[in-house]
Order: sequence, then C-alpha cells, then structure tokens
Amino acid sequence: MYKAYFSPGEDCRNAIIKHLKQAQKEVKVCVFTISDNKISSVLCDLQKKGIKVKIISDNDKQYDRGSDINFLHRQGIEIKIDMTDAHMHHKFALIDRKILISGSYNWTLSAAEKNQENIIVTDQRDLLKAFNNEFERLWLKFDKL
Repeated sequence: MYKAYFSPGEDCRNAIIKHLKQAQKEVKVCVFTISDNKISSVLCDLQKKGIKVKIISDNDKQYDRGSDINFLHRQGIEIKIDMTDAHMHHKFALIDRKILISGSYNWTLSAAEKNQENIIVTDQRDLLKAFNNEFERLWLKFDKL
C-alpha cells in the first residue's frame, strides 16, 4: 500500500491526522518542527490514551513563534532535540511500525495553507525498517528536552 498527498490544501494534514488516530501502541515522529495545532492536538490525545509518542525535532525552530515542541513536552511527550549546528531536517512518522508517513511536508500551518509540499503513506516493510533504524539512531544521538 502506498498513497501520495500534496499541499497546499488539507490533503496532507488530513492524511497525517487520520493515520495518527489509528495508532494503537506507538508513534515515532521525526520532524524539523511542529506548529500545526490540529496535528499537535492529536499527538496529545494519543499520549493521554497511553499510546507511546516520541518526537525528534531541531533546536533551530524550537522557540519559533507558534512552535508546539515545548507545549508537547509539557504534555508528557518524550522529545529529543538536535542541538548541533546542523539541522535535523527529516519529516517522517512511524505508526505502530506498520505505517510510514514521509515527504517534504512540514507539520506547520504554512505547509497546509501555502506551500507546495508532499507526503507518501506506505506500509512497505523495507521502508518501515529503514526509517525505524534512522529514528532509533537519532534517538540515541540527540539530547532530551
């Protein structure tokens, strides 16, 4: 299974939210920044339901106006931050190690309303394994918020 979505518009955001809401055990998110309150709200809801949510993000956008990273941390979500001079610029999520969402789409309001961006949603096992390995590598590398 695989499907492509494009922005501007609601398609990417709606696909992300739809698949996040289907999580049963864990969600691993690796994104440059999160400032879309609709997505952040779903992540908080998952955490409250006992679904393990982990986020890796970049320090460059952590304190930007509208950034939800610190808010998500205060809600009990585990977050690790790339504090290096380079950027952790990935944009992907793994849901229950069964679904991968990846593409250029930033998890921001601008991405939904203005930008030309994309995501692909897939359940291909080789891609899930590769992205999970990358997430785990970065999780060990970066600092806790």
